Amino acid sequence: MTIALDAQLAVGTATGIGVYQRDLAAALTRGGADVRALSASWLDPWRFDRRVLWDQVLLPALAARSGATLLHATAGTLPLVRTLPAIVTVHDLAFQSVPDAYPRRGRRWHEAALGRAVRRAAAFVTPSEPVAAALRSVLGRSPVTVTVIEEGADHLPPPDPAAAADLLERLGAVDGFLLAVGTLEPRKNLVRLIEAYVEIRPALPAPWPLVVVGPAGWGAGLEPPPAGVVLAGRVPAPALAALYATCRCLAYVPLAEGFGLPVVEAMRAGAPVVESGVPSAGGASLVVDPLDPAAIGAGLLAASVDGARRDELVLAGRARTAELTWARAAAAHVELWAGLG
Repeated sequence: MTIALDAQLAVGTATGIGVYQRDLAAALTRGGADVRALSASWLDPWRFDRRVLWDQVLLPALAARSGATLLHATAGTLPLVRTLPAIVTVHDLAFQSVPDAYPRRGRRWHEAALGRAVRRAAAFVTPSEPVAAALRSVLGRSPVTVTVIEEGADHLPPPDPAAAADLLERLGAVDGFLLAVGTLEPRKNLVRLIEAYVEIRPALPAPWPLVVVGPAGWGAGLEPPPAGVVLAGRVPAPALAALYATCRCLAYVPLAEGFGLPVVEAMRAGAPVVESGVPSAGGASLVVDPLDPAAIGAGLLAASVDGARRDELVLAGRARTAELTWARAAAAHVELWAGLG
């Protein structure tokens, strides 16, 4: 069986879905799977109009010409024109659980994509059981299967301490720092995280800043940030790996999340993690209520200052991420495809 794999968002890999596409395709290739990773490097994957061009015109055309017998729509979107039987990966249903965290056009686009997938998909993949449960609720009595395949955590390159040190010096964060990673958009709950940080900053042993890494999304910006909060923007992967390895803790408290790659990236690098119950953590983190800044602040203090608690979190995180590899995810995909053949 030859699989056509939608890999367009891997062109930029600025989101978790892009990482999933890129590293799943790479692991499948290393494992000898018969896949055709489809993408157009000249096409900006982040502009909405060009994303529609890819989904509705180029993807079905390339899939039809690839010689594949099955299309795996890894970004949740099936083309309007059916050219091949399809499997769909649904990464989350946050547009339903926290609709106010999405722009209106975005909600309409996601709802339309989900509707097409429900009508036409031969099977679904999700990265976690909570997403699978929500999707099964949407499917109702449909016999279509939903398979949970967790993502990998072994995709970051070796850390570049010099690049990270240079970045931190430019940001004025040379004596320790807390870290947040994610797109700057309402679903990531950065406003409450920053409120929590501002409240606990005087209780820290030193005025460690909160370094926020990630591209701008949509919604109200964070400019100007309050004292102690520094916006780093996008950071190259080797420098990001070094930031994970040297931060006092990672804070990741989204309102909803399908998996949560920053959590496992940080755990693999040996960082304690404070998070809001995201599925990827697997019980190896300090869980806080994302709606309660006081609870978030208490978590930040414990994970960044309490030596014994930090050690527990680091050990638990390393154990959790040891089992999360892209080779394992690729093998599970191949097994699913074979069962459908």
